[in-house]
Amino acid sequence: MKDEKHYRALEKMYLAAPINDIYKPRITVSNESSEIEIEASESLFHSAGAVHGSVYFKMLDDAAFFAANSIVPDYFVLTTSFITYLTRPISSGRMRSIGKVVSKTKTQIIAESIVYNGQGKEIGRGSGIFVRGKLPLVDALGYSDADEH
Repeated sequence: MKDEKHYRALEKMYLAAPINDIYKPRITVSNESSEIEIEASESLFHSAGAVHGSVYFKMLDDAAFFAANSIVPDYFVLTTSFITYLTRPISSGRMRSIGKVVSKTKTQIIAESIVYNGQGKEIGRGSGIFVRGKLPLVDALGYSDADEH
């Protein structure tokens, strides 16, 4: 139950981030994994009529980040590096990224993520290194509000 409370608080924190007013995402966090969905729309396109690579990066980094933060119950984790591969363009439908922790030590967490199109085809992938930051999660926007339900 304690972990479930942490996962729901992370979801609230993610949705409270002002940047997400642009993307209108959905998120689910569980132990060592997370899933994020964003609807592809023209507001996210580059000039060639497909979703801009920054959206892929955001989805991949966010999914990996929340997978990593799912196992750090007290502090906001930080992305120290992230490698992104964009493999297929998308211009409509729902984009879904899934992040999973693949390695953890005392000082770092490695998480990978894949983003899929609405037909379940891979359109990008990434991996990152995450470390425990100095900001207590209770001080992060949206996180402490989890107790109010």
